Amino acid sequence: MPNRLADSTSPYLLQHADNPVDWWEWGDDAFTEARARDVPILLSVGYAACHWCHVMAHESFEDATTAAYVNRHFVAVKVDREERPDVDAVYMEAVQALTGQGGWPMTAFLTPEGRPFYAGTYYPPRPAHGMPSFRQVLEAVSRTWSERRGEVDDAAAGIAGQLGTMRKLPGTQPPGPDRLDEAAGRLATEFEPEHAGFGGAPKFPPSMVLEFLLRHHARTGDVESLAMVEATCERMARGGMYDQLGGGFARYSVDRAWVVPHFEKMLYDNALLLRVYTHWWRASGSALAERVARETAEFLISDLMTPEGGFASSLDADTVVGGRSVEGATYVWTPAQLDEVLGPEDGAWAADLLRVTDPGTFEGTASTLQLREDAGDPERWTRVRDRLLASRLERPQPGRDDKVVAAWNGLAVAALAEAGALFDEPVWIEAAVACADLLVRLHLDDRGRLVRASRDGRAGRHPGVLEDYADVAEGFLALVAVTGDPVWLSFAEQLLDVVLARYADPAGGFFDTADDTTDVRLSGIRRPQDPTDNATPAGSSAAAGALLTFAAYTGSDLHRDAAEKALGVYDALGTQAPRFAGWGLAVAEALAAGPAEVAVVGPDRDPRTRELLGVALRSTSPGAAVVHGDPADEASSAVPLLRDRPLVHGQPAAYVCRHFVCDAPTTDPARLAAALGQRS
Repeated sequence: MPNRLADSTSPYLLQHADNPVDWWEWGDDAFTEARARDVPILLSVGYAACHWCHVMAHESFEDATTAAYVNRHFVAVKVDREERPDVDAVYMEAVQALTGQGGWPMTAFLTPEGRPFYAGTYYPPRPAHGMPSFRQVLEAVSRTWSERRGEVDDAAAGIAGQLGTMRKLPGTQPPGPDRLDEAAGRLATEFEPEHAGFGGAPKFPPSMVLEFLLRHHARTGDVESLAMVEATCERMARGGMYDQLGGGFARYSVDRAWVVPHFEKMLYDNALLLRVYTHWWRASGSALAERVARETAEFLISDLMTPEGGFASSLDADTVVGGRSVEGATYVWTPAQLDEVLGPEDGAWAADLLRVTDPGTFEGTASTLQLREDAGDPERWTRVRDRLLASRLERPQPGRDDKVVAAWNGLAVAALAEAGALFDEPVWIEAAVACADLLVRLHLDDRGRLVRASRDGRAGRHPGVLEDYADVAEGFLALVAVTGDPVWLSFAEQLLDVVLARYADPAGGFFDTADDTTDVRLSGIRRPQDPTDNATPAGSSAAAGALLTFAAYTGSDLHRDAAEKALGVYDALGTQAPRFAGWGLAVAEALAAGPAEVAVVGPDRDPRTRELLGVALRSTSPGAAVVHGDPADEASSAVPLLRDRPLVHGQPAAYVCRHFVCDAPTTDPARLAAALGQRS
């Protein structure tokens, strides 16, 4: 019989709906049940594309004996971390405090009041690699709960106290030019010269750090910053972490050389990387950057777009083959498989080009596909690639988590809008607008409040968190630049009004949950507040960026002041741990550069207007706020940056301002390019 998860809108929870574990969703009912039975909560947190979540589910949660023990001694609560990042954030801090590391699946044991007293991640079905079995952990926790309750209460109080007294990093002023230089210098010392990127294995795509380095190069001309971007982008794109046939990036590389990916493909990674490669192309004109940006945009639209116009959260790391989940089965190849599809001559050519070897680079004798250099015969490569992709589509395909998460769709809107404008692909802009329309129609209510997720055109019940408001506002503001439609500025304002009213920390910056939607069990431990960038921009850094851009469009001191206060934490964090403050540093670069405020005025159909707008959008000036409109159209006055900007001698013109000082308007695209730092 299905358990209580059968009616969930979360694909991850639905994966567990037929488990023999009597799962509950996070909520009052589960905690009331735990109090009534006087048993602890077993909290299990994961997400649909998580490989080791699937492994633990198969080994333990699908096992009838283990499930019976869980049901007898615990109230089991299953949480999708992508729908409830607030729950995940608080208990992940507990896992890290207790074990020194974190990850998913997350396993935590709580009192009926929600206080954690023991926690970990994956537990195997039998003792292995120095880890106890899951059954041993369950028995030990249950025994301690029954026989040594005082120790449990002391541990829970101690952990809650430790989490509750965590302090923010000092800093009341945003990072200035000297601190930004220092952060870039620190990144140079952490850069891995042999394979590029930062750190060892596993190696994650440093999207937000790359954005900071691109902006730092644009503002200062620092060649080392650009060199780190170019090396990292090239190595990632040529390795196995990038899908050489279908486009799009996997979550991370398990090795230092970007050869073997963890095969799940996440919307947020690909949206962020689409923007990075687009901006790399804008700065350098790299043909590789353009190819990867184009392929990644097409991947988003072809593989992740939902029928409603949003974008699905992820593709799974695993593929079901012969009744069992196999990681990467869709994507890897042997020389014999290449020969079977292509014939011996093209098969051997492709094997050499794509580094497919007899020993293999993955598990068994299979290899991931790498494209370490451009094909000498591009037409042949196109034919081979098309044939291999067509054959791959006949294989079993990974599952898709098709819930639409507001924050990640906001990132996709911004990336597709910018890429569509820069590469002259109106279909991508149309996709961005359609996604934004869905967010307004389904996720945004008439109070300006966001719902975190939806699925199949049905809004979920969980409220948005700070990153949802900030990233969706960022997407809407990108549409202001690309489409010139002032309605997107109005929607961004609604969201940012909520940020200022409900998320502000009186001490400066922002909390990650609203004051009126923070879960009571979490608020008893710690109201979530994490300024560090991880897989996506922190809510605080994303909010600072959206607030700063909005201020540039409107001249609002309120929004600019809030952005500057939110950036205060990055003055210390950016120099101590710049790899975890990339977007905060990128926003600080925009602040240091102004940011530039560019108003292009003229009839939309006039090619001179379009030429000036194209120059403005291709500008590398950090965080430039661009808008265009026709002075003859009253609607354009809805954007304050366009007000009182007439044509110049009857010709389309561009107005550029920074730091409350404006240049003389120009009708000359070359002069505008020089003023904004566009590459020639």
